[in-house]
Amino acid sequence: MFNKIKFSSKKSLNFLNIYMKNIHNCSILSANDEKKLANRLFYKNDLKAAKILILSHLRFVIRIARNYSGYGLPQSDLIQEGNIGLMKSVKKFNPNLGVRLVSFAIYWIKSEIHEYVLKNWRIVKIATTKSQRKLFFNLRKKKKKIGWFNKKEILNVAKEFGVKNKDVIEMESRMSAKDVLLNNFSEENNTTLEHKNNIYSIPYLKDQLSDFTQVIEKDNWKKYTINKLNIALSYLDERSRNIIYSRWLDHKNKKNTLKNIAKNYGISAERVRQLEKNAIKKLRLSINEK
Repeated sequence: MFNKIKFSSKKSLNFLNIYMKNIHNCSILSANDEKKLANRLFYKNDLKAAKILILSHLRFVIRIARNYSGYGLPQSDLIQEGNIGLMKSVKKFNPNLGVRLVSFAIYWIKSEIHEYVLKNWRIVKIATTKSQRKLFFNLRKKKKKIGWFNKKEILNVAKEFGVKNKDVIEMESRMSAKDVLLNNFSEENNTTLEHKNNIYSIPYLKDQLSDFTQVIEKDNWKKYTINKLNIALSYLDERSRNIIYSRWLDHKNKKNTLKNIAKNYGISAERVRQLEKNAIKKLRLSINEK
């Protein structure tokens, strides 16, 4: 029913080729044999049965892993992650479901490979939400057919995968970007700064538009002026203070009109204007005092 793996001793084959060659020596289980082994594992926790189930499906993992070769990740790592998914599926497989193990395992195998690809395809994780993951693994197929998306194609892709238009645009942008090496040293052109101990330093990327001293200075000045204003306001009478606040300092509401304020106090709009003018004059004098 099942042949044991016999590892090749040929030095000309690399490890991955040896692995694939020996995996194909494992017999494919019939539906009847598979069910018997699954029952032994499910009801009796027979680890030998689990081992046979796993080994007989390793070739299936290789077949799935090949579909992810376009991401530039080592094939051996993809296969390894797929094997982890296979082992998880075997552990959770219920023979009473009425399906073959391969149909049940495909979800677990792809899930582990997907997680590995997302974590290792770029330095920064490219997809975190469910919709982003869906787009990441499907946009590559679409891009081969239609290249850069126009508005109509964005709408079609968003509708097909049940996501928002902005999610499609953002994921396309993320996938088009590439990681850039901070250390631009190359063997052909040794232009990077070099220390005596042959450790190459990473060039500093200076932002010409940013100066932390100016940021701190502006923040301190803002706090200083606000404090001076609050002190100056405290010297005004309550009515003048309320007029200044309603006219100039209430950011939640638009600047109140003289007529509205006049109605609240039962005075004329001209009187409110005079009070406002006098209050502003007092504020300036108070703020300019050393």
